[in-house]
Amino acid sequence: MIGKIRKGRSFSGCIRYVTQKDDAKIIASEGVLLGTVEETARSFRWQCLLNPDVAKPVGHIALSFKPEDAPRLTDAFMARLAEEYLVLMGIRNTQFIVVRHHGTDNPHCHIVFNRVDFDGKVISDSNDFKRNERVTKMLKDKYSLTYSEGKQSVKTEKLHASERVKYEIYRAVKEALRSANTWKEFQNKLLKMGVEMEFKYKGNTNEVQGIRFIKDNQSFKGSEIDRSFSWSRLDAALDHNHVTSLENDVSQKQPYHEQSHGSIIDNLVEVTGTGGVFMPSVAPTEDEKEAERLRRKKKRRKGRSL
Repeated sequence: MIGKIRKGRSFSGCIRYVTQKDDAKIIASEGVLLGTVEETARSFRWQCLLNPDVAKPVGHIALSFKPEDAPRLTDAFMARLAEEYLVLMGIRNTQFIVVRHHGTDNPHCHIVFNRVDFDGKVISDSNDFKRNERVTKMLKDKYSLTYSEGKQSVKTEKLHASERVKYEIYRAVKEALRSANTWKEFQNKLLKMGVEMEFKYKGNTNEVQGIRFIKDNQSFKGSEIDRSFSWSRLDAALDHNHVTSLENDVSQKQPYHEQSHGSIIDNLVEVTGTGGVFMPSVAPTEDEKEAERLRRKKKRRKGRSL
C-alpha cells in the first residue's frame, strides 16, 4: 500500500479524471451531491465559499495496493482502508469521495477531498508526505498488507512515461553510486546510462543548492526521484565512498609492510634472543629502562618467595 498526494485548483478536472474511466466506481463519499461531474464539483465549490482565500482547495490522494492483496480488497474493505487513512492523516470533518479503478494489476482507488472543511477551516498539509509514509505503514502492519519490494523491482513497462523515466533515473543513480567516489565519476557513469545531471546554484554564486536529473527530455529534481537523492545526501554518499576507498587502499598496503617488518624482527629474536647482535641498535628510552628494572625486581622477589 502506497499513497500519492497532490493538491490542485479545479474540482471539475480532478473529478472528471477519477470518475470518467469505464471501470470507475464510487465506493464511499461524505457531504457531496453525487450526480454528474459538474454537479459533484459544484457541491465541492459551494463549501469552498466558506474560505475563498484557499488557492488550492482540491486534495487528491491515490492509494495503490499490491496484486497479492487483490483477493481481500473488496469494495467495502478498500473503502474502509481509505476512510481510516483519511482519519489518521488528520483529514476529518470535510467532503470527500473514494473512487475505485480496476484497470491495472495493482488494485487502487482515488480520494478527492475538500481542503476547506465543514467549518471553513483549512486542512493542514504540513508534513503530509511524512505522515503519508507513517500512516500507510501503520495500515499495512494492522491489516497484514503486502510491503513493496522497492523501486528496483518495479516493472517500468507498465508505468506512464514520466513515472517510467523516474524509475529509470532511480536505478541509474543507484548503480552509479555503487562505485563512484567523486562527482565527476558519478556524472560520467550516469551519462553512460543516458542520464544527464545539472546543479542548481544559489543566485550568482558557486554555492550548490540542488540537483536535477534529465532523461528522455524529462527533468526532475533529485528529491522528486527519491528523498535520498537531494544534493546534500548525494554529496555525503560520494564523500563516504571516497573515504572508504582510501581506507581500503591503506588497509591493503599497510598490513604487508607491518607483517614483513614484524616477522623479520620476530625471527631475529627467536634465533638470537633479546640480546642478540642482530637486533636493531636503538637505544632504549627512560620509560623502557624503568619498565625493565621493575620487571627484573619483580622476578627477584618471586624467586625469593619460592
